[in-house]
Amino acid sequence: MAVQSRVAAVTGANKGIGLAIVRQLALQYPSSPFKSGPFLIYLTARSPERGAEAVETLNNDAQLKQAKVLAQDGGDTTIKYHALDIGDQKSIHAFIHVLKQEHPEGIDFAINNAGVALDGFDSTIVKNTLATNYYGTLEASNAFLPLIRNSGRLVNVSSTAGRLNKYSDEIRNAFLSASKTSVPAVTAIMQQFHTAVDDGREKEAGFPSAAYAVSKSGETAFTKVLAMEEAKRNRGVLVNACCPGYVNTDMTKGRGRKTPDQGAMTPVMLALHDIGGKFGEFWMGEEVTEW
Repeated sequence: MAVQSRVAAVTGANKGIGLAIVRQLALQYPSSPFKSGPFLIYLTARSPERGAEAVETLNNDAQLKQAKVLAQDGGDTTIKYHALDIGDQKSIHAFIHVLKQEHPEGIDFAINNAGVALDGFDSTIVKNTLATNYYGTLEASNAFLPLIRNSGRLVNVSSTAGRLNKYSDEIRNAFLSASKTSVPAVTAIMQQFHTAVDDGREKEAGFPSAAYAVSKSGETAFTKVLAMEEAKRNRGVLVNACCPGYVNTDMTKGRGRKTPDQGAMTPVMLALHDIGGKFGEFWMGEEVTEW
């Protein structure tokens, strides 16, 4: 296989915001500062059937065809499916192994979009939500970062559901402190939450009864830590978290006000465009916002 000039990986990309992120990467790459020859995007998802369908949908997308951005139409970009379940460590490391083999020179962009929003609230739902949204995204981030070339980008799609205004002052301050300290400090808060839910006393402990919200607070917090640690390596790799906004997808049960393409704009900007060297920030609506 010919060496690609630019390589991106997008998780949870067979539908909704993830699919729109892949679409917008293809559309915006030709006018981005990173443009330099061929561009390969790995569209990853758990299901091979759905992943293959997603690639086919994009290869036949009217706007992509009109813009002539795909290699099959004379453009730079090729979209390729690869299996990835961020809730499964073996799956993450199998994908990383493929990236290392295919791209020993490294990749340029990784966008962690995969996540779950489960109905209800109990200890099992908390466990499963944290397993994917917190631990899975953390595992994927740590696996992608060493592969990202100098001046590349890591983007974690978090949520304003994880804003800190829904916690007690004590927990809010713990998050702020942990986000400047270490990943284990953030993980300790996730464990504290899970234990409190097991005991039926999360409210007294200062947490909301909301697994998704707490998982996303954790994701934003550890992203800030990784950004700080990465900055010390002086490689120019920018790590940021963002909220796509309230998007009309399966996850919002079709209630969102934004289209998936509108939701994709901030994550794609953080990957492909000049953001003034900012890192460790939480973004929404294409600007830095309060966490």
